[in-house]
Amino acid sequence: MDADNRFPAERTAVVTGGASPRGIGRATAERLARDGWSIAILDLDGEAAKRTAAEIGGDRSVASLGVAADVADPDSVEAAIAQVEASLPPVIGLANVAGVSSPVDFLDLTLAEWDRVFDINMRGAFLVTRRVVPAMLAAGVGRIVSVSSVSAQRGGGTYSKVPYSASKAALIGFSRALARELGPHGITVNCVAPGPIDTDIMGGTLTEERKAELGADSMVGRVGTVAEVAALLAFLLGEDAGFITAATYDINGGLQVS
Repeated sequence: MDADNRFPAERTAVVTGGASPRGIGRATAERLARDGWSIAILDLDGEAAKRTAAEIGGDRSVASLGVAADVADPDSVEAAIAQVEASLPPVIGLANVAGVSSPVDFLDLTLAEWDRVFDINMRGAFLVTRRVVPAMLAAGVGRIVSVSSVSAQRGGGTYSKVPYSASKAALIGFSRALARELGPHGITVNCVAPGPIDTDIMGGTLTEERKAELGADSMVGRVGTVAEVAALLAFLLGEDAGFITAATYDINGGLQVS
């Protein structure tokens, strides 16, 4: 890595949607804290965000902060990131994990449901990313990773349907175009596209029967874990991933072959 793009020893990663106990966001925050990052957790549930940040910070002996934020609201995002910047080291990493599902059939789809899904999954990623990029530009280095989905590549077929697949596909295009603009400034932008993962986003906690059903079509015959996705996110957010940008990493057990 070029000396001008070296990671600062003191650095913060922002993780959106990081307060769900069984979610990819929390697992990612835990992994990043293990790797020495200070952690900022943004979540609509502010109390859960504060509690989660305190637990992770205490377990890993790193600086941490949990902040209430509606990622689809620019004023809320501004207030949350301003608090992060005032309390923690420079923001060098961003994991756009906050997202919502939508199993509604297309002919039953309302404009309100369409907007709800795009507001969180795409608008939210845009607003948070736009707000943290200036700090990365000032540092001369940064890592942005957004969570897309195998549904964006396959056109659904797991749980969520058209608005979810469309919003997650939009994240891939957003990341590729942003990577082109930010690459000359030492900032990488990537996506990960998980297949079925054992979280609560697909209509609640998965039963063993449902996990077996969802994993049956994959090459490894099972659903993935949040720890496996978090490990990939942490690598792409790390110092060693500086030559990887505009990429979409599949993590789906072979359900989709790109």
